[in-house]
Amino acid sequence: MSADLTWLLVKDNSSFLVKRSGVQFTTEPNNLTNLNSFKYSGLANKKVVGVTAAPTGKGVVLTTKKQSISASKPNKVFQKAAVSGSSRRSAKVIVNSIVRSGYRADLRKAALGRLSAILAAQKPKKVTKRCGRSTLRK
Repeated sequence: MSADLTWLLVKDNSSFLVKRSGVQFTTEPNNLTNLNSFKYSGLANKKVVGVTAAPTGKGVVLTTKKQSISASKPNKVFQKAAVSGSSRRSAKVIVNSIVRSGYRADLRKAALGRLSAILAAQKPKKVTKRCGRSTLRK
C-alpha cells in the first residue's frame, strides 16, 4: 500500500490519535515530534526514524525501517541500534546514520531534539541542601 493512501486512512481515525484544544497529537511509535502530520508519521512513511529511551535507563535506541523486508514479515521490518556514551557521541551516531547516509535528512533536527530530551531526563537530579530556617510557618 502506498504511503499516501496509508496516510489518508490513518490521519483522522487512529488509535494513536489524541485531540486536545484544537491540536492533534499522536502517540504512535517512531514519531519524533508526536504531531499528527505525514512528515513525522511512523505508520505511513516508508522510511521511519525513531529515538526512544533504552530499557536499561542509560542511552537511547535508534530505530529505522528496512526497505528490503516484505510486508509479510512485520517483526523483522525495524532495525534497532542501541547508542550509549556521551551526548556528543550519541548525537554524532544519529546524524551519521540519518543525514549522511541519505536516509531522512529532514528529520535531523527533530531526532536531535528527542535525543537531548531523553538524555536530560536520564540525568540524576541534583540534591541541594537549604541553609537557614525552613519555609514552614505556623
